[in-house]
Amino acid sequence: MREVDVLKKKTLSLSTIVEEAVGRAVRAVAEKDERAARDLIAGDGAIDAMEIDVEEECLKILALHQPVAVDLRFIVAVLKMNNDFERIGDLAVNIAERALALAQQPEADNADHLAVMVDKVQSMLKRSIDSLVGMDATLGRSVCASDDEVDALYRGMFDKVKKGIVSSPGRLDDLLQLLSIARHLERIADHATNIAEDVIYLVEGEIFRHNLGIKKK
Repeated sequence: MREVDVLKKKTLSLSTIVEEAVGRAVRAVAEKDERAARDLIAGDGAIDAMEIDVEEECLKILALHQPVAVDLRFIVAVLKMNNDFERIGDLAVNIAERALALAQQPEADNADHLAVMVDKVQSMLKRSIDSLVGMDATLGRSVCASDDEVDALYRGMFDKVKKGIVSSPGRLDDLLQLLSIARHLERIADHATNIAEDVIYLVEGEIFRHNLGIKKK
């Protein structure tokens, strides 16, 4: 169905822009780049507009063509992924806002730990998108398996920030900003996992959620 092909292209375009937004946000934090952070915040409307466009395309196909089987499964999955991509875009903006707050602060003691978390989350997001492009359920499962690692890194950051507040109460504000970034990264990982689960559903007709593989009857 030609309309489904158009929808695929729009969804992949959205995924690319969202992935780029996350990359720009974390670079703004690492490089203390206020201009990049402001540019990202100002451009948030573009992702919102694309999300609305994809949703409207899905609803139009459902209304006019009443798709069945594989096409219907794809549209249902895209409706779910579309929301995850939009939320990732919002979280990238949130990280950019934290970058502005940290730009004038000295280098954080926990920057190395945060950098490890950034690498893990960006890898998860990239693999979730690659699994969608290639319709690769195995790659999707690798994303789901990584989610616990990111959760552990977030808990580690929480502990480090808590200790930092006790030892250096004067740095309360920037430590809380770091913790907020870590929380946003953890949420991006959750959304990447959701996308990977939807790819598994697309490829295998299997609802892969809460570590359960539930075959669709």
